[in-house]
Amino acid sequence: QVQLVESGGGLVQAGGSLRLSCTASRTIVGITAMNWYRQAPGKQRELVAAINSDGYTNYADSVRGRFTISRDSAKNTVFLRLNSLKPEDTAVYYCRALYMDAGIEYTYWGQGTQVTVSS
Repeated sequence: QVQLVESGGGLVQAGGSLRLSCTASRTIVGITAMNWYRQAPGKQRELVAAINSDGYTNYADSVRGRFTISRDSAKNTVFLRLNSLKPEDTAVYYCRALYMDAGIEYTYWGQGTQVTVSS
């Protein structure tokens, strides 16, 4: 079993920045992608950013140009840099790891880290 632990959330004023980290307890063999999701109160969880095993990244339209996903494979860590934060970015941010094992895709989720942006 792999645990994903997020950190770096907090309270920040609009226009500010944060860097979230997600560290896996061990190397995930067969990993295909690491994603960041967020869930605001009363809303569905949404995909914010993704990075696949080739380093290709993708972003939700609402964060493109403001957020940057990156990884340090040696440290089993994926990062999400949040710049130019807006109150509507307030949410719990979760990381998710997807991996393949014998042709079947599996997933791990972290416990989430709260990001609160004040106006």
